[in-house]
Amino acid sequence: MRVPYTGAGRPSALLAEASQEKCTVVERRIKPYFEEQAELERRAEQTRVFRRNQAIGLVIVALTILVFWLFRTNPQWIFPPGWWRL
Repeated sequence: MRVPYTGAGRPSALLAEASQEKCTVVERRIKPYFEEQAELERRAEQTRVFRRNQAIGLVIVALTILVFWLFRTNPQWIFPPGWWRL
């Protein structure tokens, strides 16, 4: 059994509210040149910092793996007898 819509307000207004929740707001105006350039510089700086942090994180992970490997490995495999006389 179907019940017809009897709530207050226009159905189109309710549909508009529901569709606004789903989509993101996109700025449609044309930005001034200097504002656009400032935004591009800000984004480039954010990307540079993000990449730097990624590289630092990878180095930390690599060092952690290396230290773990050094402590868990047989020392004679890493430093065989007489290794300093090579």
